[in-house]
Amino acid sequence: MHSLLIVSVAFALFIVCPRMAGMTNVITRATQTNIVQVAVIGTILSLPLTIAMVLIFRQYGLIAALGFCVLTDVGAALFMKEISLKAGIETFIIALFVIIGVKVASIISGWLT
Repeated sequence: MHSLLIVSVAFALFIVCPRMAGMTNVITRATQTNIVQVAVIGTILSLPLTIAMVLIFRQYGLIAALGFCVLTDVGAALFMKEISLKAGIETFIIALFVIIGVKVASIISGWLT
């Protein structure tokens, strides 16, 4: 149980990232909603998706998990487009940067090893 707690805390610290803060800010600005409420409810709703992503990764690998993440990002952009075209475009651009970042990180880490 002790190691499960340590690993879970490490995962919680890892999953928090500037991208999430940026996306939450874009969403709440476009909708004039409470940023804390959106973060809490969105986190609860994301739990099944996070579990699906790690299971896809474990079973099918990085490319499949990345594909799933791209689908969820496109879904988010489509949801935001219904609210605001600007927010939808911003969401899509952030998703593109994540995809590009994964590819660039892989290339750079390959050079270093």
